[in-house]
Amino acid sequence: MIIQLARWGITALILVAAVIGFLFVTRGTVMRRVRGVGDDGTPVTPTEPAFLTTVALLTACELSPGNHVDIALNGEGTFDRLWADLESATQSITVQMYYMGPGRVAERFAQILAERARASVLVLVLYDAFGASDLPRSYWDSLRASGVNAVGFRPLRFRNLWVVQNRAHVRGIVIDSKVGWTGGFGIDDKWLGDGRTMGQWRDTNVRFEGPAVRQLQAAFVSAWAEATGALVSGRVAAHGDPPGVHAAGLLATEPTLGSTAAERFLAMSIAGARRTLYITNAYFAPDRNFTALVADAAQRGVDTRVLVGGPSTDVAIARLAARHRYDALLSAGVRIYEYARSTLHAKTFVVDGCWSSIGTMNFDNRSLSLNDESTLMVLDSEFGERMNEIFLEDLRCATEIDLQTFRRRSGLVHVAEWVANLITPVL
Repeated sequence: MIIQLARWGITALILVAAVIGFLFVTRGTVMRRVRGVGDDGTPVTPTEPAFLTTVALLTACELSPGNHVDIALNGEGTFDRLWADLESATQSITVQMYYMGPGRVAERFAQILAERARASVLVLVLYDAFGASDLPRSYWDSLRASGVNAVGFRPLRFRNLWVVQNRAHVRGIVIDSKVGWTGGFGIDDKWLGDGRTMGQWRDTNVRFEGPAVRQLQAAFVSAWAEATGALVSGRVAAHGDPPGVHAAGLLATEPTLGSTAAERFLAMSIAGARRTLYITNAYFAPDRNFTALVADAAQRGVDTRVLVGGPSTDVAIARLAARHRYDALLSAGVRIYEYARSTLHAKTFVVDGCWSSIGTMNFDNRSLSLNDESTLMVLDSEFGERMNEIFLEDLRCATEIDLQTFRRRSGLVHVAEWVANLITPVL
């Protein structure tokens, strides 16, 4: 009898642990509303002097002046300049990269890193064990043989099961502690090209100099310490910050209990919009709370538009999940567009033509609650206007969704969208 009770007890503990784990990996965002301190409760807007302080307090990321930020569109605007930056390294290169696959881009990347390592440049590469799994072991063996320190982040092993759902979706490259890169790009041939031709992915990346580079470097050091047990504690060279008017900060977000910095950042940005809210996101699958926040922006008179992946998306289930929310958004006055030329992979937004975000953060539960992400935040009207221009140019390559036409889709599609919405929190 005692043995039987013990078995029941162990079984019950296993079931409870399984339920807790399931609830943890499927938890949604906790953000429901945003209000400001004051009589009318109006949230702080990007044009107010208090906005930068509010961002710093809510995200633990300070935006500083003196950054120079350049937008790099698609592969043709990214790789040549990135290769030149890497080839110019004299002291150090640090790389944290989620997605890597075999091909010309990966081979060129390896050639440059190996050459720099042989020239006595410290080269540290942290690749996500899931996102870079298509590369053969020989690729990493060759890099290590040349002197590159390459380490897999959160490898898929039994002892790592407790963090296996928390991937490092980051793209972060730092050269000589002076030049930083982030955005949606990966080291793979699909990112080659102009983003307007089928098979050539549409993405937005940024190259930047200034204080934000040191924040990206710090994010790498933190991840490197987790992966290797070694805390890199170097001296930042006194390069001096470039002349620049961009107030910018590199927001490195990670999963935690309760609300995450990613959720707070996105919620306050949406709530702060007063004129325009332009969102470009490849995997747009907001939960009920964030759907309501976006809908509220349109209902209070903000020109709210969302550009998402179209029929050529690489994750069809994400598109189905997005469409589950279309009716609620369209009914509130949000205008939705699906990119038609190629696979959209960009993750950006611009609020009121002055507050911009470019990085790796998707508009879904995985990016907001479960993944490590990197996002460059920029408060600058000239930069914001360029982001507006890029968004409107992309709309010319997209199809706008009409509410009445959309409602005529079949019942089977309705069911598929509902099921996809249930699954996407863990994808």
